[in-house]
Amino acid sequence: MLKFSIQYLLINPEYDLQRDEYLHLDQAKHLAWGYISVPPVTSWLSWIILKLGNGVFWVKFFPALFGALTLWVVWKTIDLFEGGWFALILGSVGLLFSVLLRINILFQPNSLDILCWTLVYYSFACYIHFQNPKWLWMSTFMLAVGFMNKYNIVFLLMGFAPAILLTEHRKIFLQKDLYLALGFALLLISPNLVWQYQNHFPVIYHMKELAETQLVNVNWVDFLKEQLLFFFGSIPVLIFAFVGFFRFAPLRPYRVFAPAYLITILIFTWFKAKGYYAIGLYPILLSFGSVYAENLLKEGWLLFMKPVLILLPIGLFLLVLNSAFPVIGPEEIVAKSTLSKSLKLHRWEDGKDHALPQDFADMLGWRELAEEVDSVFQKLDKNHTLVLCDNYGEAGAINYYSKSKGMAAVSLNADYINWFPLQEMEIRHVILVQEKSDTDTLRTRERALFQSVIKTGQIKNPYAREFGTKIYLLKNAKTSINQILEKEIDKKKKADY
Repeated sequence: MLKFSIQYLLINPEYDLQRDEYLHLDQAKHLAWGYISVPPVTSWLSWIILKLGNGVFWVKFFPALFGALTLWVVWKTIDLFEGGWFALILGSVGLLFSVLLRINILFQPNSLDILCWTLVYYSFACYIHFQNPKWLWMSTFMLAVGFMNKYNIVFLLMGFAPAILLTEHRKIFLQKDLYLALGFALLLISPNLVWQYQNHFPVIYHMKELAETQLVNVNWVDFLKEQLLFFFGSIPVLIFAFVGFFRFAPLRPYRVFAPAYLITILIFTWFKAKGYYAIGLYPILLSFGSVYAENLLKEGWLLFMKPVLILLPIGLFLLVLNSAFPVIGPEEIVAKSTLSKSLKLHRWEDGKDHALPQDFADMLGWRELAEEVDSVFQKLDKNHTLVLCDNYGEAGAINYYSKSKGMAAVSLNADYINWFPLQEMEIRHVILVQEKSDTDTLRTRERALFQSVIKTGQIKNPYAREFGTKIYLLKNAKTSINQILEKEIDKKKKADY
């Protein structure tokens, strides 16, 4: 209950939703077996949120729930080895006061991704423990759910399969149940694979774009440093896990998790992955480490280490609370940014340091943008007005906060490229939202297409990532805007996919 409820206390009301959340919420209105940005599970959750009223409480409900369930799986793993209260408390405190608090405040695929990794590992541990094939089915089922949520779980398979081959558990590859279970998992994910095929595998384009714009700024040193920060207060417990695999008899049958971790980390490093992609590796290790720590620290002076191990993650959490979480306003964060900057929390995807952490800057200015667009839209003929944005964050935020009925902002960016209402309306007016990187005046082409072009406003919050984003009213088209956009969409899809 603490893990679930604390997620609601870590966000200052001064912040809006985060950029990615708006895109995911809009997917509920366009259900499909796949999207350019993510597989379909997030859209199903968004549909539930939409039916529940689309309020902020429900937006934050699912990541908080998945975080709490991850904690529950850690407890179940400890219980599998008959761990006592100290092991249960140590594992739960280590997970609670970790990077999961940051992950679980945002409605993104990451929270469910980490839960799926943990459940796959837990199910395999149960298979080793009970030698019951049903746990193979459970493990592959969670692989399928994880795949339909975020393709990142493929890296789990890439690291775990060769690790199994290195241990006595390689005999599992002779089991008929394994291949039946994998076939069942393939059947479950097949709708998404068919969608990818029908849409020319946009996931490949998405990965290419990610590599060119974001992963190019990632280096292996920073990746490994981030691994130390994610569960910084529980590093001793993680070390206990690796020692326990070889020194503690009850954990020796599970030492497959040691090479699985190392191989997966090497693969992530090779592909220049973002650090948080690997978070799913750690909850299960906390379980193993807690069990061995309880066995090791049970007499003599080592007893004094027990409260230290429990209090360490709590103390470090309190130390970084105002720096790592949006519990205070942006002005205060800027004024107290020495610690957060030293922890590289202000490093953005562009590889540069900024005034705020990127997630926090991505949670500002959106209501302001929607209000500015609303004030323009309400003066126009809504049946012939298109709101066109430079990026998915702008389009999604306008759709979420707008009070204008009939408005559906779109963009040539991400999934919105498939959601243009070109068959439903003849476009005569365009409200254009342009990123600050663009020039203050529109290009000659846009001015030639409309009778008038007027700048109506811009985002003024200096702490917002969208600071300086401009809003233009392009009124009374001189030619068919529908045809122009159809060609632009077709051109971009051919170039990208």
